[in-house]
Amino acid sequence: MDRIEITTFAPAEPGAFDAAVARLSPAAALQARAVYGEIAAAAGRGLRRLQIHAGGRRIGLAQVLGRGGLWLCSRGPVFAPELCEDTRRRALRALARALPGLLIATPEVPVAGFGLVPLVTARHQALWDLTPEDTALRAALQGKWRNRLVAAERSGLRVKVEPTADWLIAAEAQQRRDRGYRALPPGFVAAWAQRDPGSVLVLSAGTAGAPRLAGVMVLRAGAGASYHLGWSGPEGRAAGAHNLLLWQAALRLRAQGVRGFDLGDINSEAGAGLMRFKLGTGAAVQALGATVWVLPGRG
Repeated sequence: MDRIEITTFAPAEPGAFDAAVARLSPAAALQARAVYGEIAAAAGRGLRRLQIHAGGRRIGLAQVLGRGGLWLCSRGPVFAPELCEDTRRRALRALARALPGLLIATPEVPVAGFGLVPLVTARHQALWDLTPEDTALRAALQGKWRNRLVAAERSGLRVKVEPTADWLIAAEAQQRRDRGYRALPPGFVAAWAQRDPGSVLVLSAGTAGAPRLAGVMVLRAGAGASYHLGWSGPEGRAAGAHNLLLWQAALRLRAQGVRGFDLGDINSEAGAGLMRFKLGTGAAVQALGATVWVLPGRG
């Protein structure tokens, strides 16, 4: 059994951390990307990037955010794909031992066992594989979803790439207040775009008389992308604008080399309708690991 060692990720060259993450997992979640950590650090969080070695090779990378002695590793660490669960468990415990405080982690894939204390049950994400050709990608859409897409395409709706996101952020903020759900603060998008220009995709759908009936925003990082927010007015919902927008976003992302499109949480409290909509794309359900308190241990 190889001993696990934790060291600081030292390279200071721009893009070095993301390049290392991509070698382990090309479509890693946004929370594992350098930009996410930099935004959190600018907001006053502690930031540490650590690398995990075993048997003379790097088997994982962790970006952890801290405040008041509590460290959070969200959607991570990013591990080499072939690692067994026991190695990932030992790596987590070694990581906790290397940090000056308590570590809470939500691993990208389930991991459990001695030294990991469950706090929140596992969540589930809808992950859309964009590697198939366009024809195969469309064929994988569920029947009702595809029918809504066809109807939207025939309705005369126009999809446009928007140069700014302020209008969509404001519309979604009002929608959020009306429906009572939470999201990242509006400043997060501006900070992301500033640090990684060109990685924010904003699409609108509308008509000549009403150019913005619905909109979506997607954040891209390497070969992965994440649905960040969306809004639709009554006319947009009636016309199936969101089906059209999500499909067009997928085609644009695929053309940019994106392999995995994370459509977000599909747990029941978000609503059965939203879950069916996301899975109607042909996206697969991925169970994340439970959120755990990681007790320090030797790797």
